[in-house]
Amino acid sequence: MKRKLTITVDGALLDDAERLARSRGVSLSSLIETSLRGTLADDASTVAARWRGAFRPAERDDPRYQALARKYL
Repeated sequence: MKRKLTITVDGALLDDAERLARSRGVSLSSLIETSLRGTLADDASTVAARWRGAFRPAERDDPRYQALARKYL
């Protein structure tokens, strides 16, 4: 169900957003709704996706690596 919303934005931002919506052939409301859906989808990404690439492998001369290797290998 659609609901009405009143927001306040900077005038220059509004002008740019209206221009972008016109160039895409959509309403400003549709443009904002699509942007919000994309933002919410990004926040709902999996834990694995959020942490992917955040860790680097331990060096083999790292004492923590050696302790874990002794324990588990």
